[in-house]
Amino acid sequence: MKFPSLKNFREMVPHEWREFLAEDLNSGYFKSLHGFLQEEYSSHNVYPAAEKIFRALSMTTPGSLKAVIIGQDPYHGEGEADGLAFSCSGTGKLPPSLRNIFTEIDPGFKSRPGISGDLSCWARQGVLLLNTILTVREDTPALHKKRGWETFTDSVITKISETGNNIVFMLWGNHAASKKDLINGSKHLVLTSSHPSPFSVNRGFKGCGHFSKANMFLESKRKGVINWECPFTQ
Repeated sequence: MKFPSLKNFREMVPHEWREFLAEDLNSGYFKSLHGFLQEEYSSHNVYPAAEKIFRALSMTTPGSLKAVIIGQDPYHGEGEADGLAFSCSGTGKLPPSLRNIFTEIDPGFKSRPGISGDLSCWARQGVLLLNTILTVREDTPALHKKRGWETFTDSVITKISETGNNIVFMLWGNHAASKKDLINGSKHLVLTSSHPSPFSVNRGFKGCGHFSKANMFLESKRKGVINWECPFTQ
């Protein structure tokens, strides 16, 4: 598949978000990012598929948001990345970080059959699963760092903070926590912990209670709770 033209690439951003991000979409850095991605997608295996780059934005709207979970860059193995942070719907296997996320939701989840790594059921409930870098070359994590994605996703986070109210932001690990200054903590609930990776899960993520805390906050604001267990049954 040929990578989209700059015009078509801009139009891949859903129109509800395009209004927020018009300045970014017409900027020099976004044009440069597009050129870089054209070369990457034509020369290497890059994930997710081009049509899924903005999937996280496509599955939510600014007005429907209840929570934002911030990741870093997509999974870099074949069939893993699906355009939603931490989600993995194409391999039938659960990446270690996702397994630890599910364990935090339900310590007994391993006993449930047919557990899916597909987190689209969260997105449909108003959870923005946003990586700060939206693409990755196969087996080369962070190669697309500092190419413009961080500027773009910082704008997304900032616009959500400015225009939304009573949204839960979950910041797991140092990279996600570095976005805290973009969020107005007087308007939103900001939850931080270590990353769910096996290397850091015991440094604060395990037992953090973020999912129950998020629902308690949303219920107190009459926004409706999120069914975090839906991947176990879909």
